[in-house]
This record gives sequence, structure tokens and C-alpha cells, in this order.
Amino acid sequence: MAVTVGVLSEAHETESRVALVPEVAAKFSALGPRVLVQAGAGSGLRIPDSAYAGCEIADSATRVLSEADVLLKVNVPTMEEVAALRPGAVVIGFMQAHRNLDIVRQLSNRKITSFAMELVPRISRAQSMDALSSQAAVAGYKAVLMAANSLGKFFPMLTTAAGTIRPAQVLVIGAGVAGLQAIATARRLGAVVEGYDVRSAAREQVLSLGARFVDTGVTAEGEGGYARELTEEEKKQQQDVLAARVAVADVVITTAAVPGREAPRIISADMVAAMKPGSVILDMAAEGGGNCELTRAGETVASNGVLIEGPINLPAHVGWHASDMYARNLLNFLKPAIAEGKLAIDWEDEVFAESALTHDGEVRHAPTRELLQGAG
Repeated sequence: MAVTVGVLSEAHETESRVALVPEVAAKFSALGPRVLVQAGAGSGLRIPDSAYAGCEIADSATRVLSEADVLLKVNVPTMEEVAALRPGAVVIGFMQAHRNLDIVRQLSNRKITSFAMELVPRISRAQSMDALSSQAAVAGYKAVLMAANSLGKFFPMLTTAAGTIRPAQVLVIGAGVAGLQAIATARRLGAVVEGYDVRSAAREQVLSLGARFVDTGVTAEGEGGYARELTEEEKKQQQDVLAARVAVADVVITTAAVPGREAPRIISADMVAAMKPGSVILDMAAEGGGNCELTRAGETVASNGVLIEGPINLPAHVGWHASDMYARNLLNFLKPAIAEGKLAIDWEDEVFAESALTHDGEVRHAPTRELLQGAG
């Protein structure tokens, strides 16, 4: 019997995305699985149920959960969703295990196999499955548009009858996928852009986008393309240089995040106080505690004439393309495990082995297992 791939309407209030868009759902069907989509799953993107040609539309989440062999999610499943899944089912999505230990424990207890898309190894073969990168690109783009909307100034230089308007000065802290997209977007809008990252490899990428690279003299190469944690001395050196660049910026966009841990604190309240009135900080790391000392997740804070924005779930603000890219990530992730419509996971494949969170009653991801043990 063909495997059933289920898709739900996401339960989070701020979520517009859906795990499968119609075009990618059709590609799943072509591989042989039965695709079961909850009615209204695409309503956040104004996708009608009729667009899911070749898929079955289920009138309730209960039916999807009871029949799915593989459940595709954007966000971590709720406790109720996990409880409704059959033991032995597979669920795939962004799990954020360190923030959802109770759900991880329930997944393990019910012998549900779960894969966390944020754990997909960053190897060449898995680039097409890298959902962190696809969603970060969307977030970096939207962050600049939001900051530009809040700034109250033009981004480009303009020559008018009333005189010449100088371009906005934008500083992007963190030059990963989100930061590079932010740099590129700010440049397209005509701003003068500076970029900073503690990884020395980022210099060439920042320069290639036409931005100036801020050199603090601190480099911190880490594993998996991420930066390692800085020493106290390195943090002081970094802040001394960045403080001067933050002070002259009209817009500061921060993107520094470490998966599974709190975001590094980079901008202090004193640095904010030294900024020009009317300036904007957009903290993309708000959900992880924020890169700015004054950031409040989901809020806009005013301090000394500076706006500090802490948006959450930025990809959902560009839901159509975010969903399309994410659905393709899921297809590329699961495709090697589907043969003639049936599911056959190769546990020797490092992509599946390293992205597995729970399987057969065990927590496979060591850091999460240690957190659970510590939590009792």
C-alpha cells in the first residue's frame, strides 16, 4: 500500500505558511504516495483547496493525523497533534527541540519518528534540503523592507529641486544567508551598506555584494558554517569597533543566531543611546533573545528616539515564496526514502541519521537527549 503523506493547516496564529504548495504536492503524488491535505491548509496564502489537484482533501485535522504515515509540518507539532498520530508515524518540520522538550518527550514515548529540518547537515549533497537557508533568505529580504518602512527616510540618494538627499547608511551584523540577503536588498534599494561577521570567510561575500566589510580584528570560525562563541576579551574588542559603526547608521539589522542556543548579545543599551534619533534597529534574532539588549520579541521599543523592532516569524510575512521553497526542501529531503510509493528510510544515510530527533522510542539527537536528562 502506498504511503500517505499528510499536510495540516498550521496551528500558530502568526503562521501563513503551509508545508506543501500545490505544485510540489503534485510532485510528491508523482512519486507514488497518497497526499492528504487538510481543508483550508493553504488559506493563509489564499490557495484554494481546488488547487491541490490529484490530492485528497480531508475535512478535518483529525482525519489527516489518523491516516498519515508521514506528516509534513512547518512548525513543531502540538501536543494534541502528536497524541493523534499513530505510533510509528513520521513527522518532519522545524522542531526547535531545546524549546519544546515536552513535545520531544511525547514523540519519543509514542514511538514516533521525527526529523528536524534545522538539523539537516550542511553538506553539499543536502543543499537542496537546507530549509534554514531558504527561510533565512526570505527573512533577510523582508527585514530590510520592514526597516525601510519604519525609518522615515529614503534609502537611495535623490537629487531634487529641494536639494540632494543623502542615501541611508545601513549596517548588517551577521553575514550568513539572512545577512547577505539583507545586504543585497538594502543595496538594491540604494542604501550605503556595511556588513560585519566574525567569520573571516564572510568578508569576500560581503564585498561581492558591493558593501563595505567592517573589520573588528576578531575572527571566530566554528563548526558547520557557524561562528564559535567569543571570549570576553573578543566581545569587548568587537563592541568597541561596532559601537562606532552603529552610532552613524540609520538602520542596523542584526542576524546573529546560534541554533539551539540563545542569540549572542551584540548591541548594548549604551550603543543604542549613542545612535542618531530616528534610527532603526531591526533585530532578526528576537525570538532567540535578541542581539540587542533592548529587544522585545514581537514588539517595537522606542529608546532615545531609536526604534528597536523585534519581529517574529519573518518568513511568514512572505508566505508564498517561503512555503514554495520550504516545500521543495521537504521534497528533496524525503524523495530518497520513497520507492514505488512506499517509505524506506536508509538509516545509514547521514542526512536522515543526523536530522533524526526521535525514532523507535529513543531521542536520537544527543544534545536534546542531554537536555531531557537534565530536565528530569
